[in-house]
Amino acid sequence: MATDIGIDLGSYKTVIFSSSKIVLEAPSFVTVDSETWEPVYYGEKARQTLGRTPESLVCLNPIERGKISDYDIAESMLKTYMEEAFGNRIMRPRIMATLPSGLTELQHHSLSNVVVAGGGRNVFVIESPLAIAYGLDLDFSKPHGHLIIDVGAGTTDIAVISMGGIAVCDSFPVASFDFDSQIIKYVRSEYNIEIGPLTAESIKKQIGTVVERPVEIAIVAKGRNVFTGLPESFEITTTEIFFAIKETASNICNAVRDVLSATDPDLLADIKNDGFYLAGGGSRIFGMDVLLSEFVGAKAIPLDDPEYSVVKGAASALRHSDTLKNVSYQMRSIRELEIS
Repeated sequence: MATDIGIDLGSYKTVIFSSSKIVLEAPSFVTVDSETWEPVYYGEKARQTLGRTPESLVCLNPIERGKISDYDIAESMLKTYMEEAFGNRIMRPRIMATLPSGLTELQHHSLSNVVVAGGGRNVFVIESPLAIAYGLDLDFSKPHGHLIIDVGAGTTDIAVISMGGIAVCDSFPVASFDFDSQIIKYVRSEYNIEIGPLTAESIKKQIGTVVERPVEIAIVAKGRNVFTGLPESFEITTTEIFFAIKETASNICNAVRDVLSATDPDLLADIKNDGFYLAGGGSRIFGMDVLLSEFVGAKAIPLDDPEYSVVKGAASALRHSDTLKNVSYQMRSIRELEIS
């Protein structure tokens, strides 16, 4: 029976972790009836309808840029996923849910309420970088700086952790989704071909890169000619993708610079010596570790499973119950929102 559960309600996918394993991983998409707004499909089946629905259906993402954009749909989606993961075997579990860094108190409560409506009881929320720190077993109780960069789907979360809490943090609405958007824009501009988000994502995963690769790779993709309206194939290379998404990669670097520019010099010295931790599914794109290492001037420490570092860390944080219940503790980012 599940008692401690970590939930990462992300912009691209929802991951539920319990009993030392991933018990559910599903896209954060819901296809609804365009008139009644009643959910029809969830998860992967809904994601596959993206850009392919008739007028009677609409594919939605109720979590946009790490924030809940449609409360009712998000609640319905999470309730469905919880039932799929646990059925009727779940009884008053402790749940730690994650959200981007730097959000407001209202947004903390909004996430907590969705989790409660989805079947949770004892619910806490934690900012993603802090969850990652717990998962890595970092000793951040001392006056020593640790930099965590989490490149997700909708946001890039950057935080400097020291003295038991977050010293400086921010969440920037520039991340992996923006790579997809830039690829769509580039293909339309250069080839006069319209491609959908699923095709753009596939191109990114296969040949996406944020640094120039020594060996050129090309793939063939398909889309719709914007003039004839007919299907058409085209070949695209890694160099083209590099230039297509170069601006977005630079924006991520600039976001890191904004956080570091507000960080105490002594903490920066610690980061320079120790390096920084790179997490999130967006960190898997070719060359991201190299790009950020050169930009920050410190070694990037990639994680073995960057996509799951947040949700695993959330579950790990639940083991520190004394910390969670001590309201005077320095970690302002952990909030005990619902205890019933």
